[in-house]
Amino acid sequence: MKDNSLSNILNQYESKEQIDGQLYTLNLGPTHPATHGIFQNVLTMDGERILHAEQTVGYIHRAFEKISERRNYTQITTLTDRMNYCSAPINNLGWHMTVEKLIGIEVPKRVDYIRVILMELARIGDHLICNGVTGMDSGAITGLTYMFIERERIYDIYEQICGARMTTNMGRIGGFERDLTPKCHELIKDFLKTFPKKFAEFCQLLERNRIFMDRTIGAGAISAERALSYGFTGPNLRAAGVDYDVRVAQPYSSYQDFDFIIPVGTAGDTYDRFMVRQQEIWESIKIIEQAYNNLPEGDFHADVPDFYLPEKADVYNKMEALIYHFKIVMGETEIPKGEVYHAVEGGNGELGFYLVSDGGRSPYRLHFRRPCFIYYQAYPEMITGSVISDAIVTMCSMNIIAGELDA
Repeated sequence: MKDNSLSNILNQYESKEQIDGQLYTLNLGPTHPATHGIFQNVLTMDGERILHAEQTVGYIHRAFEKISERRNYTQITTLTDRMNYCSAPINNLGWHMTVEKLIGIEVPKRVDYIRVILMELARIGDHLICNGVTGMDSGAITGLTYMFIERERIYDIYEQICGARMTTNMGRIGGFERDLTPKCHELIKDFLKTFPKKFAEFCQLLERNRIFMDRTIGAGAISAERALSYGFTGPNLRAAGVDYDVRVAQPYSSYQDFDFIIPVGTAGDTYDRFMVRQQEIWESIKIIEQAYNNLPEGDFHADVPDFYLPEKADVYNKMEALIYHFKIVMGETEIPKGEVYHAVEGGNGELGFYLVSDGGRSPYRLHFRRPCFIYYQAYPEMITGSVISDAIVTMCSMNIIAGELDA
């Protein structure tokens, strides 16, 4: 087995780039604009060539898993949307589904479909930022500015549903706190009507752009075998040729009702990761159209008074409603003992929640399976031997979100 340790490289390597024959160390991060987050990579360089890389994580570790052991189940929602904040609703709704799985709640079909609409909007917003920034880091900033406008339109829809735009705290255990408003319906219809044309312009700007292709094809490639060995999921795994998607492999929230395909790449490089996300945006539009056009009638939350706040008028006039209101606000709702794992297809791959309950008001143990934390370990292997400019676009195309990386 080849020894790729830093000491072996320093002992045996003869510089081919530097006039004085010396190697040098470069800190990429933790506060470098091109990292798009707070994490560090210590690179051993020969001129522009990367010989060795070692990443450092934990700069914004906030101990969410430990904090969760002292929070009630509703309060944990506000922690989840601060992981991958580019697609926060997926985190929120995935957590709610995990608790529902533990306590045995079956939500109305309308809740499933609204959740699908919001999760796919979040996926589109996540991919727009990743691919827009990939274009920017390769020298084409125009596409990012165009796509930021479209992301803001998605945030307008969020705002109608929950009052927030980025850290959304969206939904509740058992469904939603309110139904879709008339204004929300209007915004969704307008988005479905106008977004495809706007996104097509972005596709024309970069997908067959010779400069962009030359900058990204072959950069940061990883094989399907190595990606699976590292535990890749999501677009980064599919770009390497493996068609694994949680929405199909383990359907949740009625995803089995919708017709869509799983885009798959071949080379596992930066260009394939870009193209897989591009195609997934088109598929997400198809899913949203199907869900919205076939949105079932019915309640927007399950019949779970232990988790759903009663109407304020009832709180003032009915003792039962007052009791439920008090228990929910004060976090006195106990959860059955049990152990569950639930995963959703996040913007970056399989976002999992491993929950252990001892029957109290807070989790005994909660672990988040964070896609960024898992695939970031492959980054040194993917950039070793390349030049620094390739390392930048590789990092961007992996969509490493610092909040999800550290939690």
